[in-house]
Amino acid sequence: MKLIPVIDLKDGIVVHARQGHREHYQAINTALCKSSDIFRVIDAFLGIYAFDTFYIADLNAITDQGNHNPLIAKVLTRFPQLTFWIDQGYQKYNEPRRNMLPVLGSESYRNENISGILAYKNKFILSLDYSNLGALGASSLFSDPSFWPANIIIMTLERVGSHRGPDLDKLSEFCRQYPEKNFIAAGGIRHKQDLLALTKAGIDQALVASALHCGAIKAEDITKF
Repeated sequence: MKLIPVIDLKDGIVVHARQGHREHYQAINTALCKSSDIFRVIDAFLGIYAFDTFYIADLNAITDQGNHNPLIAKVLTRFPQLTFWIDQGYQKYNEPRRNMLPVLGSESYRNENISGILAYKNKFILSLDYSNLGALGASSLFSDPSFWPANIIIMTLERVGSHRGPDLDKLSEFCRQYPEKNFIAAGGIRHKQDLLALTKAGIDQALVASALHCGAIKAEDITKF
């Protein structure tokens, strides 16, 4: 099980994501890191474990309210040894920097612009996004696996920061139907028992934030998994 720490950026600071209600996200202030400065948050995560991959959600870009391009560029330069998966909503293809990989979220695409994904030639992470109302965004992304790269995040937004646990039923079904793909869990992971359950379901990568910030998942847990 590989854990990938999540950083949600909004208006220049790192915020605590809760159930997809982005308008209410507040600055990070946790046992792990009292500062909402992205560099301090990354350092705090690295103080737990030598993570080699991080996920950054640029919430301003995702919601069409600007972007964090200059700040993200500084992060990529400051940590050249790390790989960053970066979600900035709908994106026209640009050659990515050496240590980044774009995340394309279904919520930011519609069927009429989905063909733009083909320009990436599978060099991206797909995020299939779900709310409590169901699948978000382009329906073709959910029904047509020809658009899928090798690595796919199953993002259950209503479980993010909710302490409800991951959506094991949904994740297990994807693993059963498409065993050739690598599915990545996102949303609701609380503790090492959830990591064990995910492993049994066939998941070997997971996005995590709250459980690291509160100390529910510790360095020894990460090493074990």
